[in-house]
Amino acid sequence: MTSQHRSWGRVYQCPLCQLPLAQQANQYSCAKGHSFDCAKEGYVNLLPVAKKRSKDPGDSKEMIQGRRAFLDAGYYEKLSDRINELALSHAPGAGQALDLGCGEGYYSHRLFRAMNAAAPMALDGLDISRAAVRYGAKRYPDLAFCVASAYDMPFRDATFDLLLRVYAPSRDEELLRVMRPGACLITVQPGPMHHFAIKQLIYAEPRLHPEDDSVAEGFELIHAERLQWQLMLGRSDMTEAFLAMTPYAWKLSQEQKAELCRTGLGCELDFSIRVLRKR
Repeated sequence: MTSQHRSWGRVYQCPLCQLPLAQQANQYSCAKGHSFDCAKEGYVNLLPVAKKRSKDPGDSKEMIQGRRAFLDAGYYEKLSDRINELALSHAPGAGQALDLGCGEGYYSHRLFRAMNAAAPMALDGLDISRAAVRYGAKRYPDLAFCVASAYDMPFRDATFDLLLRVYAPSRDEELLRVMRPGACLITVQPGPMHHFAIKQLIYAEPRLHPEDDSVAEGFELIHAERLQWQLMLGRSDMTEAFLAMTPYAWKLSQEQKAELCRTGLGCELDFSIRVLRKR
């Protein structure tokens, strides 16, 4: 892909005043004079300091490194493939897509590649973690990445034909704002049995993940499924990477983590996938 195609995906608005942002060289600016520099890796930070809850919000570098190693090894490839199949089925010809909470871009890149094999599409990735976005922008230069909040997105109204949200928290009103009429939203959440074997190590009375069948006003549910399989990790480095990318890194004792790395880790993978269309 050319740099021209990459810039095609950038449809930002100013996070301070909501006026359109125009790019000149390595800077975005609005008519009121607010400006934002592009990092050397190619992303732009559109998260104002006043809107940060901490100095460096989002996933830690350890979580990002763990997730990067785990996903690169292909353990969640089945989920990524299913997302891509659903996108091709329900949003064929989508010209503009957004991966909300994109992390370092694993699902973004594979979705972009699958969709562009059928028809040209630009894809934006948004995440609140600067470290994750920096890595994604460096590794996947065909995508447009920004650091921003999913609750206050720096995109113009009615921009996207397709949204992907894997685990990322968000506001329904904000999702609807940036979606075009008839656009699709693919969501992935933990299913009831997700990682249940690990929960049994942590909690005296482990609970199933709650199921949420509600559909927000403005959306219609057009598809729902659960994708399940058994994860088996025999290599200690992959067990370490898996634990590092999850909250279990803080909830398991050092002894428990060492034992899992020694014996291998097996647990249930259970994903609840839904496709919704903007009315």
